[in-house]
Amino acid sequence: MSLRGFDDLYGEADLRRPEVGVVVAGGADATVLVAMAEASRRGWVKPILVGGRERIEQMASELSVTLDGFEVIHSEAPAVTACEAVHSGKAKFVMKGQIPTPDLMRAVLDKERGLRTGRPIAQVVLMEILRDQRRFLLSDTGIAISLPLDKKKALIAELTCIGRQLLPPGEMSELKIAVMCASEKQNEAMPETIHAAELAALSQQGEFPGAIVDGPLSFDLAYAQEAGSRKGLASSVVGAADAMLFHDLLSANLTVKAIMYTADCRFGGLLAGTLAPVVFMSRADSVETRLNSLALTLAVYGGGS
Repeated sequence: MSLRGFDDLYGEADLRRPEVGVVVAGGADATVLVAMAEASRRGWVKPILVGGRERIEQMASELSVTLDGFEVIHSEAPAVTACEAVHSGKAKFVMKGQIPTPDLMRAVLDKERGLRTGRPIAQVVLMEILRDQRRFLLSDTGIAISLPLDKKKALIAELTCIGRQLLPPGEMSELKIAVMCASEKQNEAMPETIHAAELAALSQQGEFPGAIVDGPLSFDLAYAQEAGSRKGLASSVVGAADAMLFHDLLSANLTVKAIMYTADCRFGGLLAGTLAPVVFMSRADSVETRLNSLALTLAVYGGGS
């Protein structure tokens, strides 16, 4: 089994043309403007840009991006305004634009006007390694500093739901989730290895429907079957992980950025656990990455939460 790649996700979005209302928190950004213009042309979205109106219009003019079909909302607090657009029904998705992550997360986590659900909120990235034709999810690559055991259980459920939406049509295989650690051996000095073994044991007991969870596994074991052969380890997850669950932000963020900047790859990201889908990567995103993230979010959530 393999998750679908971005070519398939683009093709699906082009075919469906869902024209989902997407509100961008921080719309005064060249990559945002070009990506939203292309997504609008393809029938994926109805763009709503939030931020300084004058700056947005000036940048659009400099880039020769027409704002026909766009709505521009002037706001000094674009993240708050973006969340309000979701609650009013104006938008179905939020996109992180030219805005710091803490500013966006303060608005998302606001108890009265935000997008909290009671579930853990985490960044999930779909990574596609072109050389090996491998696709897999990584989480949490952007939000939680460290994940306690209960939140890891909840995130396994989120990863399972997301991953199953990315299976080829008609495919009903269980999602293979690797719980990532520096070593495949349990070590009390490394509590994440104890967590990983507990989660693997719970998986064997049927705790995670739709998924097979194994760990602790190092990156080489989760990614490459030959690593398992050399180390004498075998399981359905070794060398075939569809998703990688990390213990903390340090390991997850370093891993995903190392792949992003050194491998021949494509990637996109979203926030899981929010009231409405949040298209979420980095302020340093390219146009392609923004479109990838939109295509991913459309594939997982369709036209809404």
